Amino acid sequence: MSFQAYLDKIEDKTGLTPRQFIALAQERGYDSPDTKAGVILEWLKQDYELGRGHGMALVHVIKNGAKISDKHVGSGGTHQDESDTLWLDGKANRP
Repeated sequence: MSFQAYLDKIEDKTGLTPRQFIALAQERGYDSPDTKAGVILEWLKQDYELGRGHGMALVHVIKNGAKISDKHVGSGGTHQDESDTLWLDGKANRP
């Protein structure tokens, strides 16, 4: 599953876009560089019933924004993405 597909599935399950999760995390102070992934994962599990894989996709965008490593872009692998920039504003708004 691509990184973007993880984010799309999260939106399907929760009704929230990645950008909305970033805002919620900021309200809680979870975007701080010293916040451990485990803290964010526990919040996402408790409040949204998200597992580790989906949670780690959100941890990445909360901590690093929309850019991902280009090593998976066009790689042909399981986690292949089309771009090194993720769409965070919801599937319905994707250009």
